[in-house]
Amino acid sequence: MLLRVRVTLPDRPGTLGQVARTMGVCGADIVQVIVLERLGGRAVDDFTVVWPGAARVERLLAGLAAIPGVRVDGVWRAIGAPTTSGQDAELLAQVAANPVEGVAILVDAVPGLLAADWAVAAVVPVDWAARTGAAGEATVGYASWRAPVPPPLPEVTPLRARAISAPGGHFAVAPFGRAGLVLVVARERAGTPAAAAFHATEVDRLAQLVRAAAVILGDRLDLVGAPPVAANP
Repeated sequence: MLLRVRVTLPDRPGTLGQVARTMGVCGADIVQVIVLERLGGRAVDDFTVVWPGAARVERLLAGLAAIPGVRVDGVWRAIGAPTTSGQDAELLAQVAANPVEGVAILVDAVPGLLAADWAVAAVVPVDWAARTGAAGEATVGYASWRAPVPPPLPEVTPLRARAISAPGGHFAVAPFGRAGLVLVVARERAGTPAAAAFHATEVDRLAQLVRAAAVILGDRLDLVGAPPVAANP
């Protein structure tokens, strides 16, 4: 199976090689490394690895913990193939080619791009700011195929893109900028070890996709979550 392993490590020569060698000794076959951050002498890297299903992940965690200065921030199962260049552009091209299903296409594709479990397009009431407990009143306009029913949505307000960690999981949210529509992407926190929270670079990527999709879809976003119009008898 594919696993995503997030590691914080010293940004100095040789440390990345130690991490890679340790993963190999433990049985992990590295298929991709993504550098999320390099700041203040530290780096945050996401490794996508092929992991033998019968092996215990604890062995990998122990091996990485033995490397000086290395911290494992999360290990979780990845959905789909590793991220490749051009996937975001391809997704937006699909949205533009079929705008009627544009939101559904975006919601279904985003979990695979961000190594998440599920996503929903949530509709927040237009007057959310004047309501008490308005976050709980968000409705689901469209849900990806793995989303629970009902999904455990965090406090969703259509203000800005951000990461949220709540009892129900780790979330990244990004507003479309109209109709109270917000894209919510989730990583479930169940299991040990658990998934990592969404990094700022992942939130930025989600926000860029949502902004571009909003430009492409325009007024069609107003129809998401709207009640169907009854046909005349």
